[in-house]
Amino acid sequence: MLDTAREVIKATLKADPTLTAKDRARIMSKLREVDHPQTEPSAPEIFRRADVARMLHRSLRAVDQLAVEGILTRVKLPGRTRSCGFRKAEVYSLIGEAS
Repeated sequence: MLDTAREVIKATLKADPTLTAKDRARIMSKLREVDHPQTEPSAPEIFRRADVARMLHRSLRAVDQLAVEGILTRVKLPGRTRSCGFRKAEVYSLIGEAS
């Protein structure tokens, strides 16, 4: 919701004589919850390349080779342009197969 829309609603609620300050605060807090829900959609957990190498006891080049061979799938890290990582589930399944 735009800040201007929020301000209009706030002013309208303030002009209504039947609402108490507590009611106005409760309504505005509900509107904020709609804008920013408490639970965010769950994104797959991603391990950085160096972390995967450490977990597998391999070098970075070996991890890159696993990606080239299609054993691990590269995933672009959120907010990054060139960095990549690997899904937690894939890494753990690979560790499980190795043991």
